[in-house]
Amino acid sequence: MYDTILFEEKGNVAIIKINRPDKLNALNAKVLDELHSAFKHCGETELIWGVILTGEGDKAFVAGADIKEISELNAKTGKDFAHHGQTIFNYIEQFPKPVICAVNGFALGGGCELAMACHLRIASENAKFGQPEVNLGIIPGYGGTQRLTRLIGKGRAMHMILTGEMIDAKTALEFGLVSNVVPLSDLINEAETILNSILQKGRIALTTAIRAINAAYELPLSEGLKFEADMFSVCCGTEDFKEGTSAFLEKRKPQFKGN
Repeated sequence: MYDTILFEEKGNVAIIKINRPDKLNALNAKVLDELHSAFKHCGETELIWGVILTGEGDKAFVAGADIKEISELNAKTGKDFAHHGQTIFNYIEQFPKPVICAVNGFALGGGCELAMACHLRIASENAKFGQPEVNLGIIPGYGGTQRLTRLIGKGRAMHMILTGEMIDAKTALEFGLVSNVVPLSDLINEAETILNSILQKGRIALTTAIRAINAAYELPLSEGLKFEADMFSVCCGTEDFKEGTSAFLEKRKPQFKGN
């Protein structure tokens, strides 16, 4: 089905693995297109409620983009290259179902940018994060200057991007770049545990929460609050809302149906 990724459905969860371990799972045009295709499939399949994204092997999630592919760019093709990746990463960021990135090893350049496009990030203890593009005479082009700044703050983003230095998993946790750090052997189990816990909630509530949180990046506070109220009202019109409140009052576990 795919040449550069592995795809598995496990109950209501899809597990997508970037599968170029001999290249440390480096991104190229084919990987991006297959990722886009896999996420579209997940979005269109009703039985898939959430996604875990990771890399094959124990050395790297994604250790960057394909340098040979980058080396052939010029001013015109460079813009097209950046827009292509940004479009796919935006699709993942706006994905209506929860996406957890399980970072196993290096997440550098495009790998760090891909991880930041996911809704949640957990890391193995051997994970390393960085935006080393300045070492190639370029800057991040798949959203790194924007998402990293929003996630960890201007000063820390300036330091990471201008020096090209890597940070370890412990520092990424301190910076708020990831929410959990676990041993590599526990990484996928931890991602599944977190995602399955999330998927016990009302699916419409999860989708509207993702939309409202993403809107906080783009809207002034006053407009963001209006959008939040709109999303809140959507939830109040659902059967899941009636079930959730009834279950709470009746002291039982809710049985959400996604409607």
